[in-house]
Order: sequence, then C-alpha cells, then structure tokens
Amino acid sequence: MTRRDMREHCFKMLFAAEFYSTEETSAQAEQYFNSPEEDDTAEDGSVAVVHQVDVDEKDRRFLIDRVEHMTAKIPELDEKLNEAAYGWKTRRMGKVELTILRQALYEMTYDSEVPEKVAVNEAVDLAKKFGGKESPAFINGVLAKFMTAE
Repeated sequence: MTRRDMREHCFKMLFAAEFYSTEETSAQAEQYFNSPEEDDTAEDGSVAVVHQVDVDEKDRRFLIDRVEHMTAKIPELDEKLNEAAYGWKTRRMGKVELTILRQALYEMTYDSEVPEKVAVNEAVDLAKKFGGKESPAFINGVLAKFMTAE
C-alpha cells in the first residue's frame, strides 16, 4: 500500500472519529475495515470506487495506531491551528478541512519520515478530492504558516 493510500485511509478514519467519542475509535476503525466496497458514478458517467479497504494486518495495525495517536493529539493540534488560522477557529471550519489540517499538521509535527512540503502537498491533494472549491487554497494558506525555513 502506498503512503498516499495510507494517508487517504487515515483521513477517512480520522474524519469518522470526529463524530464519535475517543473511546469508540478502535471500534470505528474495525467497522471501517469491514465495510463493503462502495462505488459512485462520476459526472462523466464513469464508475469510480470510493471505498475499498484491502490491507494486510500490518497496514491495518499501522492505520489504527496512527489514527488513535492523531485523535489523542487533537486538542494540541487544534490549539496550534487556532493560533495560525487568522480569522478562523477550528469550531468554524468545515469537518473535511479541519480533518485534513489536523492530519497534515500531525505529519509535520510528529512524523519525521514525511517532509513538510510533502505533508502540505498531500493535504492540498486531499482537499481537491474531498473538500469544496476553496478548500485547497485554505489548506495551503494555513499550513504554510507552519513551514520551517530551510
């Protein structure tokens, strides 16, 4: 499984966790992995798979552990986002955008294997796929404030 695939699965799991208490994170993760394949018809009439989880046990454990760790860091991540997102507070942000920001900031802060530029670029790509028209620019603008000078 590619890092991009894993990142998208983490995004979906973290997004779902927004609607449940942290005590239910593991149960929600198991439900995520056991959900049937789902497809959707695109505007051009083509059929695209929107949910398909076919991961080995190692990847499954990685995803669950990562989402649980991200969920535990939400208060800290939100505090940083509230400081950086001038004119916006996390409580006003759309859930998709907030989830993308949390995940990217988590990667920028806690995952030394992911370069900051990659975390930002991947977050913008997620925003293009799952967010609204203005989401990519918003995500990029907020995350740019966390970039360290090279």
